[in-house]
Amino acid sequence: MTARASAASAASAAKIAAIRTYFERLTASDMAGVLALFAPGATVTSPYLGTLPATAFFASLDQASAQNRLTVFDVLLGETGDSGAAHFEYDWTLASGDRIVFEGVDYFRFAAAADADVGCAAGETHFTSLSIFYDTHPAREQVGDKYQRA
Repeated sequence: MTARASAASAASAAKIAAIRTYFERLTASDMAGVLALFAPGATVTSPYLGTLPATAFFASLDQASAQNRLTVFDVLLGETGDSGAAHFEYDWTLASGDRIVFEGVDYFRFAAAADADVGCAAGETHFTSLSIFYDTHPAREQVGDKYQRA
C-alpha cells in the first residue's frame, strides 16, 4: 500500500469512526458530545424542523426526548470522501412517554481537514452539515407533531 493510499484509508476510518461516535453519543443523550463533532456554524436539516443550526436542533431534540436508542446498520462514505451516510434504526422515547421506532438515513458532510474557516485542526473530523431522511408519516400517525413551535 502506498503512503497516499494509507493516508486515505486512515482518513476514511476516522470519518466512519466519527459517524459511529455520533450515534453512540446520541444514544447516551450526550448532546455536548454530539455537538463537539460538529464544526462551528454547522446545520442540521430534518423532516420536522427544516434547517437549523446544529446547536438549536440538538437543543430541541434533547427537550423532546426521554431516551434515544439508535442501532447503526451500515456506514457508507461518498466517492469524493467529503460525505458519509448511515442507515439506522431509531427507538425514540419522547418526553411525553410516547415511543416511536423507525428506520432512517443520516447524510453527513465533513469539514476539510485543517479547515480554518470551520475551526478544524489537522487530524480532527467534524461535520459541517447533517441531513436526516426518514418517512415521517408513521410517526405523525402514532404521536402527532412533538416539535410544535410556540
